[in-house]
Amino acid sequence: MLGVSEMTVRRDVAGVPDRFSYLGGYIVPRTADGPYVMAQEQGAHSAAKDAVCALAADTVENGDTIFVDCGTTMPFLARHLAPGLSVTVVCYALNIAVPFSVMPNVRLLLLGGFYNPSSASFAVDDGLATLDRLGINKAFVSAGGVHAQRGVSCSNFHEIGVKQAVLRQAVHRTLVVDGSKLGKVRPASFADLAAFDALITTDTPDSAEGEVEAIRAAFPGQLRLARTS
Repeated sequence: MLGVSEMTVRRDVAGVPDRFSYLGGYIVPRTADGPYVMAQEQGAHSAAKDAVCALAADTVENGDTIFVDCGTTMPFLARHLAPGLSVTVVCYALNIAVPFSVMPNVRLLLLGGFYNPSSASFAVDDGLATLDRLGINKAFVSAGGVHAQRGVSCSNFHEIGVKQAVLRQAVHRTLVVDGSKLGKVRPASFADLAAFDALITTDTPDSAEGEVEAIRAAFPGQLRLARTS
């Protein structure tokens, strides 16, 4: 009807996060912060999520075994993976598994357990032992909050065990978040900033004022800022 791509609509809606959000293909009034619901998060900050995943995908090499965390940011990683790369992808969320499952050179390992519809992810219990047996070259971890003093957190407690197991196991660990997560603290704390080798994010108007510089001062690893335009 508008004569533009879906991504254009998503970006325009993301430009007024205080007024609108993109929910199930519909533009709806933005509600106040509350419990994490994936359907409400899918259309938010799409351009920033796409930009940080583009930088993350550039670090993936042929033959890598990568862990891809759950959430609404990480599906963008699949679209930026270089064509022809032969990689093994480990994940525990359906919205992550689906885009990778149709890529011919990807071996997919989906860790199962009790399914949580609100986050499209599995509560992995027995699967943690599987993680301990895997050689993961690179872990791309998402979060709902990144704070210079309080560390890294998410909204769902069932994610803590998986994230912490991967941080112990992976050779290189990258935190991938858009700028809206900076300065936020969510209920499920799972790591200090020092647990990561790299942080990929954006410095956008919806970032907490001064939070990028505060994190830069507190973070011992590599900080990379993605551009959204």
